[in-house]
Amino acid sequence: MSLAGKCALVTGGARGIGQAVAIELARSGAHVAFCDICDREEAAATLAAIEETGQRGLFVQTDVGDRAGVEQLFETVLADFGKLDILVNNAAANIRKPLIDLEVADVQKVWNVSLWGVFHCSQLAARQMVRQRAGSIVMISSVHAARAFPNSTAYNGAKAAVNHMALTWAAELAPHGVRVNIVEPGWTDTPGERAFYTEEQIREEGRKLPLGRLGRPEEIAAAVRFLVSGESAYVTGSCLRVDGGAVLPRVTTG
Repeated sequence: MSLAGKCALVTGGARGIGQAVAIELARSGAHVAFCDICDREEAAATLAAIEETGQRGLFVQTDVGDRAGVEQLFETVLADFGKLDILVNNAAANIRKPLIDLEVADVQKVWNVSLWGVFHCSQLAARQMVRQRAGSIVMISSVHAARAFPNSTAYNGAKAAVNHMALTWAAELAPHGVRVNIVEPGWTDTPGERAFYTEEQIREEGRKLPLGRLGRPEEIAAAVRFLVSGESAYVTGSCLRVDGGAVLPRVTTG
């Protein structure tokens, strides 16, 4: 699944799933730009890993919820790479509170990144890809899009909306040679989970999943690599769930 000569942009690429995706695309031959809200020092590990593959890497500090910042991001990437073949919308935010405790500002913060950020990046990428008559956009969505986990109102709603937008864009952009697909990770072992759970809780809850563990970022990255490669040239408007069976009915024995 060679991506030689391709140019990719990954949002939220400094750690977790985004980092794994950026590195995997570079290993497959793509030049990779990535953005994140962190500073260059925190992004250094991802950038170094990309460059160690022999591919060009580019980091731009950006808040994807800021339209002006996203426009500058695309100007920078296109000035450096000259084209854009792949966009992976990974950046997301979540604030976990019951509905009755949510502040409007909480919802706005989540939607600015997880919903509006996807719109901003996808629109600008689509405009470039339509001019090129080719391209691939992948949404890193979530099983939250279909399963209403409590205390995640804004995140659940954003991911459901992202899925439906992706299907809409897949239909609109197909005549222009641009494919749009979705990856739905389940519970994945990322640094962000440590803000909500201890190591012991992560191990214990992972054992309750059908495959007995949390997913690894690299496993999500492999799904993305497939969807942006020539191997999936006839795939658009599809959702690839990579969740270890998390949404399956639980079967008890004994």
